[in-house]
Amino acid sequence: MDNTNLTDPRKQYYSDDFPEQDQGTPALQHKMKPKPDCGESSYKGHGRLEGRNALITGGDSGIGRAAAIAYAREGANVAIQFVPGEEADAQEVKEIIEKEGRKSLLLPCDFKDDGTPTDIVKQTVDAFGALDILVLNSALQVAQPSLSDLTMEQVNDTFKVNIISMFESVKAAEEYLEPGSAVITTTSVQGSRPGPPLSDYAATNAAINNFTVSMSKYFAPKGIRVNGVAPGPVWTPLQLDGGKLDGEIPEFGQKAALTRAAQPVELAPVYVLLASEEGSYISGEIYGLTGGKDFL
Repeated sequence: MDNTNLTDPRKQYYSDDFPEQDQGTPALQHKMKPKPDCGESSYKGHGRLEGRNALITGGDSGIGRAAAIAYAREGANVAIQFVPGEEADAQEVKEIIEKEGRKSLLLPCDFKDDGTPTDIVKQTVDAFGALDILVLNSALQVAQPSLSDLTMEQVNDTFKVNIISMFESVKAAEEYLEPGSAVITTTSVQGSRPGPPLSDYAATNAAINNFTVSMSKYFAPKGIRVNGVAPGPVWTPLQLDGGKLDGEIPEFGQKAALTRAAQPVELAPVYVLLASEEGSYISGEIYGLTGGKDFL
């Protein structure tokens, strides 16, 4: 007997081969085929973050965009950091946030530039008057077919964007975070199950896992929770900006147990949980969202 209230998760979102495609740097979400679902039409809020003020790095597209849309619909003001060149995607998010009656702030900057994490924290507090949700989601991921193709410049850039910026962001935010605030990092399944083409990216995610647990212990006596989200394959611009080797896009995510890549909106409820009072006893955890397989 069929239960029409149930949806097969293997078919709930896009599950066909992706068209072969690539983009220059930075890759833009509105040019992707198909365009990722970040909850623009589907995410419904329930007031879980009413009156909160959030800063989301990498908030113009992909996972960060899904979190930004969800936070606004849950009642939060949202500032988003993005790399210059991604203004078209960022402007779409700004319009969605403001349509919900929330304040928005666009923060174009590159974490390879010294001091930018501190600057955006201060700009967010100046604009909103407070900061109580910090989502550290920005990432650099460039796949290389061999170790000889991996330059030390890329290694340095990957570490600076992915983990060093997190240290600086949290240091800058500490004076503003009050009891009840939340810090959420985005890491990856690569942090525990690394693949050779992403050796530098995987190493930074292992560091993010460690950093997340360390910061949770540091901030717990202050009443501030720190957690991480470790996705598997998610359909985002990161994949089209050198994030996959040539020829890997069409079958991206199909090795997951659920046989498809995730759409960013599927991660948004976890970011909401970890930021809200419903997650009041959750700290020091890394939430895996891998489609049923922890190595891809």
